[in-house]
Amino acid sequence: MQRPETAPHDALAALRQRAEREINEGLLPAAQFAVAQSGQLVAFESLGDCSDDTLFPIFSCTKAITSSLAWMALAEGKFKLDDPVSVYISEFGSNGKDAVTMLHLLTHTAGFPNAPYRPTDYWDPEKRAKRYEQWRLDWEPGTQFTYHPSSSMYVIADVLERVWQDDFVSLINERVAKPLDLPELLVGCPSHLQDRVADIVHCGAAMTSEEYAALGLEMPPVTEVTEDALTKFNEPETRSVPIPGGGGYASAKTLALWYQALIGYGTGARWQGLPWNEETVQRAREIRTHGLRDPIQGYPVLRGLGIVIAGKEDAHLRGFGHGVSAEAFGHNGAGGQIAWVDPNTELSFVYLTNGHDRHAIRQAKRGIALSSLAAKLA
Repeated sequence: MQRPETAPHDALAALRQRAEREINEGLLPAAQFAVAQSGQLVAFESLGDCSDDTLFPIFSCTKAITSSLAWMALAEGKFKLDDPVSVYISEFGSNGKDAVTMLHLLTHTAGFPNAPYRPTDYWDPEKRAKRYEQWRLDWEPGTQFTYHPSSSMYVIADVLERVWQDDFVSLINERVAKPLDLPELLVGCPSHLQDRVADIVHCGAAMTSEEYAALGLEMPPVTEVTEDALTKFNEPETRSVPIPGGGGYASAKTLALWYQALIGYGTGARWQGLPWNEETVQRAREIRTHGLRDPIQGYPVLRGLGIVIAGKEDAHLRGFGHGVSAEAFGHNGAGGQIAWVDPNTELSFVYLTNGHDRHAIRQAKRGIALSSLAAKLA
């Protein structure tokens, strides 16, 4: 653990105690958490069956990393938000998808949330194009929001490869990780690091339809994020694929420091030597989904360009805790992974676990509690 003298000791102890609870109870096998503020690491702890060298699958936390690359391309004029995707990938324009724009991809309003894509297809450009050509729309692009677990990010990464004429892994490494001196900010895990990755373990019992009904909720729809899909991330073949919407690997420390770079803190003076400038990040943080609501719980959707914005109300429903400002932003991941930064307090928080809690409400409550306690460290 690293902690400056100014860190509120009681608040940090409370955060640690809450993070340890399910590990001590035998529910979760391991977890890490990290807190950073104003460019400095405040705390980094590894709990349970892991060490500070352990890397965790960060799943959809990866979307923010991939999106940050898109922000840079946008700033460089490589594409425009209202550009049809088919301008860059001609095969994509079939079956009415010629109306899908880059903005639709970044805001989960494109209309193909569960379009099929096999991760290993990434390695074959012809298979990629064939997949895009086959996909069909579930609704008119831009008219509603439904979370796209992976499909839209595959397309974004493909566009980025084409406009920069480089492969996605190299783009992440050269344009994001290296400038920030974060060599273990990974999308796709190379073979020599795979033995450091914590295996996913499924924990507890899933909620029943009766339990959902008692809370006034419907059973969530079945998506591609199944137990079998998450278990595949224990396999070397899947780990090696740079899945742009969910194939990231990192420690909590690395990810917390990456979020510090999104508020201007890197290896030099503020906003100096970073892959992006303040204007670029501010543009990414603008809410682009006004008037749209979550299809399951009905709260307003607040999405920037590939990231979630906390907002003044219902921030806990968007993956943040109580106590963050409306400007806080980030992106959580399957299995209970948490990652956000609050520009007002300059505090970033990351919690990672390899324990996939089958009980969705318990997992959500844990996330809210941890984020709320982390916010008290500001």
